[in-house]
Amino acid sequence: MATTRRTADSLTKQSAPVAARLTAIEFGREICSSLEIAEQREWLVTNGIGGYASGTISGNLTRRYHGLLVAALHPPVARTQLVAKLEEDASYDGKDYALATNRWANGAVEPKGYFNIEGFRLEGTTPVWRFAFADALLEKRIWMRRGENTTYVQYSLVRGRGPVRLALKALVNYRDFHSSTHAGDWRMRIAPVEHGIKVTAFDGATPFYLLTEDARFEPKHEWYRDCFMLLEKYRGLDDHEDHLLAATASLELAVGKSVSFAFTTNPQSELDAAKSRADHIEYESKLYSRWLETDAAASTAPSWIRQLILAADQFIVKRSLPEEPDRRSIIAGYHWFGEWGRDTMIALPGLTLTTGRPEIARKILFAFARYVDGGMLPNNFPDSGGKPEYNAVDAALWYFEAVRQYFASTNDTEGVSSLYPVLAEIINAHRNGTRYHIHVDDSDGLLYAGEDGVQLTWMDAKVGNWVVTPRIGKPIEVNALWYNALGTMARLASVAGKSAEPFQKMADTVKQSFSKFWNSRTNCCFDVIDDPRVGNDDSLRPNQIFAVSLPESPLFPEQQKAVVDVCARHLLTSHGLRSLAQEEPGYQGHYGGDPSGRDGAYHQGTVWGWLLGPFVLAHLRVYGDRKAAQSFLEPLAGQITSYGLGGLDRCRGVASLARDNRLIQRLVYFCRSHYCVSPPQLLNYERWRQLRVLPTLILN
Repeated sequence: MATTRRTADSLTKQSAPVAARLTAIEFGREICSSLEIAEQREWLVTNGIGGYASGTISGNLTRRYHGLLVAALHPPVARTQLVAKLEEDASYDGKDYALATNRWANGAVEPKGYFNIEGFRLEGTTPVWRFAFADALLEKRIWMRRGENTTYVQYSLVRGRGPVRLALKALVNYRDFHSSTHAGDWRMRIAPVEHGIKVTAFDGATPFYLLTEDARFEPKHEWYRDCFMLLEKYRGLDDHEDHLLAATASLELAVGKSVSFAFTTNPQSELDAAKSRADHIEYESKLYSRWLETDAAASTAPSWIRQLILAADQFIVKRSLPEEPDRRSIIAGYHWFGEWGRDTMIALPGLTLTTGRPEIARKILFAFARYVDGGMLPNNFPDSGGKPEYNAVDAALWYFEAVRQYFASTNDTEGVSSLYPVLAEIINAHRNGTRYHIHVDDSDGLLYAGEDGVQLTWMDAKVGNWVVTPRIGKPIEVNALWYNALGTMARLASVAGKSAEPFQKMADTVKQSFSKFWNSRTNCCFDVIDDPRVGNDDSLRPNQIFAVSLPESPLFPEQQKAVVDVCARHLLTSHGLRSLAQEEPGYQGHYGGDPSGRDGAYHQGTVWGWLLGPFVLAHLRVYGDRKAAQSFLEPLAGQITSYGLGGLDRCRGVASLARDNRLIQRLVYFCRSHYCVSPPQLLNYERWRQLRVLPTLILN
């Protein structure tokens, strides 16, 4: 029989989104056939309500956070691993081939399916594997249904002399995604239903379903014990767990045909995978089109920036409330972060305005306005529910910048007028004093914050009762944000029909007092002044860059240049800024190990990618050289193909990427000037505002 060949490209060419055909995240055997390398590259797909599926190219689960269905049972929180993985074996032309890979606690690697992975690529955000055995070629795709805790897995035989028989094993669980399972004698209830099986982990648990129209599931109940998670061992955490073999299936797949499986909490979920995939492709194509419509120059951007446009959407989630069913928010990070006020406000302009979706920005701004309390925005909403936590001094100050960028993008006078009283409330609360001794010092107009045992700035690592970088007093970036907030109020006052005078007067006082931050000995800024323990902290940290990068800068031009130069000389790397200069006491160049070791190094030298955006903006402001500013971003292009695929590293140690940090987390600056806007005219406020930012999709 002559070989029938249909390449994956020919099967998907008509339906693949434009963005997918333009991206370049693709690997061959040089990556896929090396277990050590393949399991360091992680994929992520999401459902828009906080749920996700994630794993490694190798198929091996290296984290407790990996899984085929990690459902948000109370969107976007209560994330629970329901389906761990689907293990596959293929039989073709009289020979058996493993497609799955597992590590075990005894050190064994079995099966070794990674040997049969010929290639891997992303189509948009959809991971695609190509398994080659003899002359057969099998493709596997994974995606999720938007707005629903449903994951699809599809297999397509694109080449071969005859059919392939697939034998599949569904491994399930039911646990909080922060934990791990040691099953003991736990018995789940597994029952046949139409098109598959229903799994009920225990009384009161949310049932979930393994469904297909293309095969027959046979219920099982057999624990796979001591599955080893390599990265959890590195992180000093529980490194092995058990998964339940809940069902098996066997089917014959002909050349040119596909079979699909749905893993879901919805028993009426769509089983037509072709329709579901078409909907997914159409959605991603619309995301890309909205970006192109926002700025015509976007069409000339390179593929790695186009990939970030698609990845940006993964962090925007729907969180319905009875009185606000279409509420939107931002997930601060996958795999393990929820809604964080600081991260949301920093990321919002890039996630929504740059990508052409200002209506989502508006929903988020108004949603957070409801949570203002004592002039503060929540630092985070607990994943387990309950009251939000208010322990961030800068979250509310970033809110001003988000509102300002929203207005510059939309000219929504009605919306900004409605938000103006909330902004004024925040200013007044800071003047009068609020939590954690946050108050304006009447002697100089600067903002003071902090008390023992509390971490309030973005440098917020804490080990037990040890606050690693307490920064009590008047932090530089907090006061740069305070000055920027006052300037925002003065500029938006006319929109709301209010007087700008009181805010401009306060801003003038802050600008005059900002000279206290200048350290003439080092020709740059103190990191914190009026610290009750040390006075003025002259540690060389990157926080001073915000006094230059924010649109309202309280520094003189020569001071701005000096700050940029010192950051370039001592803190700049190809992947971000160091959180502490190498020559400073307490500097740590390695970020890794157990939780205390990681947290102790978190802001003590670790390179943070999100700081590169402010540095580029500051450099452009000082030197006015767009080409030079762009060049600082060039090294990031290769990052979307390493570790977390489709995004950029969150933070790094000096010598190498900290192995703990491969998750997509802090959503922050990515300078849109790289390809999409003209250089700002620094003396023209509105023109400067047009230098919007795209989030760095940081890989933790």
